[in-house]
Amino acid sequence: MNVHSADALTVEEALATQEAAQEKFDSEAATQVAMQDTLLTPRFYTTDFDELDAVDVTPVREDWDKLIAQMQSDPNRGHFKKNENWDHVDWDGMEPQLKKEFLDFLISSCTAEFSGCVLYKEMKRRGSNADITQLFQLMARDEARHAGFINDALREAGVAVNLGFLTQKKKYTYFRPKFIYYATYLSEKIGYARYITIFRHLEAHPEHRFHPIFKWFEEWCNDEFSHGEAFALLMKTDPKLTSGINVLWIKFFLTAVYSTMYVRDHQRPAFHKALGVDPDWYAHEVFTKTSKLSEQIFPITLDIDHPRWQRGLVRLQKANADLARAKTETGIGAALTRLTSQARAAAAFVSLFTIPAKTHRVPATTRLEPAY
Repeated sequence: MNVHSADALTVEEALATQEAAQEKFDSEAATQVAMQDTLLTPRFYTTDFDELDAVDVTPVREDWDKLIAQMQSDPNRGHFKKNENWDHVDWDGMEPQLKKEFLDFLISSCTAEFSGCVLYKEMKRRGSNADITQLFQLMARDEARHAGFINDALREAGVAVNLGFLTQKKKYTYFRPKFIYYATYLSEKIGYARYITIFRHLEAHPEHRFHPIFKWFEEWCNDEFSHGEAFALLMKTDPKLTSGINVLWIKFFLTAVYSTMYVRDHQRPAFHKALGVDPDWYAHEVFTKTSKLSEQIFPITLDIDHPRWQRGLVRLQKANADLARAKTETGIGAALTRLTSQARAAAAFVSLFTIPAKTHRVPATTRLEPAY
């Protein structure tokens, strides 16, 4: 097949190009990293597809049709592939710890993108609701392109993720559709905030752009933004999803997504040093952007300036680091450390979750455009 995943019109075409490439290249180590199933690693999800298929987008029809038309116009077709702007990467000369952390970043990102692709593709396959299946086909196409592009970058380093193997063997987590909405909406919006923050930083400081993939982050994050818009509209079809007891679920997912990002990023100090980015500054920037964006649909935002917020994140990060070290050791001492670290992490999360949230009136118009 001569078509590149970046030029594929459908998710099926994009994945076929990756399967063809994988036949000539295999990296068991990268695939095993992608297969890991922890609180900090990307997961694969499944849901009640019949419930999702029953969604009626009539209440948001005007905004829905505009979003679908924008996605159908496919502004990023052909973008996610190497061109003359792709600089040579000296993988052999890269500082070992930076190489290790950057590969971990790429593998994790590839797995996260492909996770969305698998979920969206399954909805497209199972559904009969033309509005819903059309949306999920378009989103699956985008995510397959992203995952394929990262895999192309990984192959230069001598590794790659076997996406077909992940589809068959990785554990799937069941979430009800509303939890899929909350988690995936936040994943897409925080993905936008993360990528655009790095992109703008490297625009101002190109000396820290140690790999060419960062040049592609602006268009990449705009796909993430559009996908977040879609989930905002899905939630707006049913006001109950963002009111009553569900506000507590929203707060839970906000806290979980933000704290997971903080802990994961602090596991990559060499990566952030190479970018010229302080992880605490970066986290606050991303949380600020994501909170502002989520006001479009969520009636609350987290108080990330509360005195307990940063202290709680640091406590959680330290407990997770101690737990990770204890998992590599044996004996009674290590077992006790694992238990106490888990208890400390749970206490830190509860402290974060119980910080009073900020409330606001959700605007009548949900649709946003990228502005950062």
